[in-house]
Amino acid sequence: MAVAASTRRRVVTTLAAALAGTIAVPAYAQAAENKPARHKKPLRRAHAHNDYEHDRPLLDALSHGFTSVEADIFLVEGQLLVAHDPVDLDPTRTLESLYLSPLAVRVRANHGSVYRGYRRPVQLLIDIKNEGAAAYAELHRQLRRHRRMLSTYAHGNVRPGAVTPVISGDRAARAPMEAQPVRHAFYDGRLDDLAAADPAPASFIPLISSNWTHSFTWQGAGPFPVAERAKLHAIVSAAHQRGQRVRFWATPDLPGPARDAVWTELLAADMDHINTDDLAGLERFLRTHDA
Repeated sequence: MAVAASTRRRVVTTLAAALAGTIAVPAYAQAAENKPARHKKPLRRAHAHNDYEHDRPLLDALSHGFTSVEADIFLVEGQLLVAHDPVDLDPTRTLESLYLSPLAVRVRANHGSVYRGYRRPVQLLIDIKNEGAAAYAELHRQLRRHRRMLSTYAHGNVRPGAVTPVISGDRAARAPMEAQPVRHAFYDGRLDDLAAADPAPASFIPLISSNWTHSFTWQGAGPFPVAERAKLHAIVSAAHQRGQRVRFWATPDLPGPARDAVWTELLAADMDHINTDDLAGLERFLRTHDA
């Protein structure tokens, strides 16, 4: 996806001002660097979809115990800016300022973990919105600065870290990633990858993601069709046999019985990540039903 010329000019002009020090870093981000969040039991299935749209990107999700957060990025004049659409680009909202730096501060404060005493990696799902190969090249450069806290693939081996970046979005990022002997990120696969005759290993694709509506008609009203339930369980089972995790986006997310019914079926299928924009709602559900 190309960034419109007028949007690019506006972003670049503002970016120059930001780099000159005329635009302040958000106060909440500065405060977070000096005050680690209080301990809350992490929720291993909780995924914050479009996390950056919350009042405090990353920090709100962590305050609810989420262990996976999603950030969309655009490459603009060498900067990785976080936004869903080009019109929303803001040069103060970079991947570094909203996610990488706050995570690094928190990992140091918690002695090597995002949550103190929690040894599983927290997933940072990064959705590349434009210029896939070039955006990934810049992303790799930025991730390398934080490699001590990141899960790393090196010459056939994976070393888990406090944070596991997983790259989604523009599929042009795949080829340069596959060619790297050492990388600090992994790839977000699709159901086609799960069904491939010669599938990529979990050391490259640890996550399989798909649009719920492309595989299922059920939206939570009435009983879950037997064939669709069997399909859901088969997908999760196949991924788990290969050491991969599964996430569906576009599941029902409005509060109510239909959403609860879908979430209940996802739990029953041992879904790895439940996708939501409602941080408090999913936290309540998981703390009640997935203790």
